[in-house]
Amino acid sequence: MFKHILVPVDGSETSLLAVSKAAGLAKAFGSAVTALYVLDPYPFTGVGADFAYGQAQYINAAKAEANAAMEAVRKAMGEAGVAVTTVVGEGHAVHEGIVRALEGTDIDLVVMGSHGRRGLEKLMLGSVAQKVLGVVRVPVMVVRG
Repeated sequence: MFKHILVPVDGSETSLLAVSKAAGLAKAFGSAVTALYVLDPYPFTGVGADFAYGQAQYINAAKAEANAAMEAVRKAMGEAGVAVTTVVGEGHAVHEGIVRALEGTDIDLVVMGSHGRRGLEKLMLGSVAQKVLGVVRVPVMVVRG
């Protein structure tokens, strides 16, 4: 039914629940799986040249976090007996990176976690899952943490 599954991850327990669900679906349907970690490469845009050192530190820390998240995905998928391709993408907003990852691919399902924020927390932090649901043209399975 699903030939290629995209699993956006952020290293959280909720995203690992989505990885587990994607692994089960991949085994059932013989699907390919791609795990995606989106980082913002320019969080200090417009701040000035004085923050160039902070930018380099941020990029190093963000890449380390992405690598740790992807290692957890590879381990979980390996334990489930599912092959996975890992990709670190970029985007000023996570949902933009996810949408960009879908462009020109054969991905036909997105499986992603949702932290289930409500009220003021949701208003301030937003909902990546909700933004993805509003713009993508493939089915999205949202796994609640």
